[in-house]
Amino acid sequence: MAELPVTFIQVTDITRITPRMARVTFEADHLDDSVGRSPDQQLKLCFPRAGQRLPVLPEQNDDAASWYQAFLAIPEDERPWMRSFTLRRRVPGTRTVEIDFVLHGDTGPATGWAGSARPGDRLGMVGPSAVYARPVSLTDSIAAADWLLLAGDETALPAIGTLLEALPKEARALVYIEVADHTEQQSFETAGDVTVHWLYRDGTPPGRSEVLPDAVRGAEFPPGRPFAWLAGEAGAVRALRRHLVNDRGLDKGSIDFSGYWRFKLTQDDAPTSEDMAEAQERLAEFQAAADDHS
Repeated sequence: MAELPVTFIQVTDITRITPRMARVTFEADHLDDSVGRSPDQQLKLCFPRAGQRLPVLPEQNDDAASWYQAFLAIPEDERPWMRSFTLRRRVPGTRTVEIDFVLHGDTGPATGWAGSARPGDRLGMVGPSAVYARPVSLTDSIAAADWLLLAGDETALPAIGTLLEALPKEARALVYIEVADHTEQQSFETAGDVTVHWLYRDGTPPGRSEVLPDAVRGAEFPPGRPFAWLAGEAGAVRALRRHLVNDRGLDKGSIDFSGYWRFKLTQDDAPTSEDMAEAQERLAEFQAAADDHS
């Protein structure tokens, strides 16, 4: 099992980039050189419990599985809340990282923390690591396709930003992004030939809108072989993937998909039967990809 980097990070700046998204800048106690060198790097943030200045974390060791077992052994009332994020940017040559937080107005530990965060506040950061990475480079998969399809909601915006900014000149991408309304639009720098479609829920609650699946179903795709990247609410991601496989004829190996969140459920809730089936399928695909490139 690959090593799982663990460090503490401290807030140095907070910027509200849209009404519902905050970009928090952190200084890490230590940071591997590989962090920030590729797009869509996944990590975990650990939030302290009430009354704690720092989250309680096991010391880093050389085995991810044993570290996580030690994490689970922390008494529940002391164990940090752990949530998944995408690294938005690492400032080159520094230990400074930027992570975007969706402010969705509920009392969850991540959005609650981000709504009141101040410079000097500290969190734990686990990863980025090969533990969370695809067995085949995402960059290589994109480069092997004729064009790229990106589709997701606002929780996918940090990853979409890194993917677009990593596109080489003349690479083609078709992008569909669901957000609350027009005030949530962002701009991205890219060398690629990119068409972005912003889709608005306009009052429909997140997780209940069909605007993203409907837009992709009705889209006219460019010619050639695409690579699809899908992320956001798990039900919408599953619907998009079924459409691409069953109606568009895409090979499952040409689709990278992640259910970042689940309607009315948190990461602390038990997985549903659909979650378990999806996890088993992802595991089988990852193993097949690893075998093909071993």
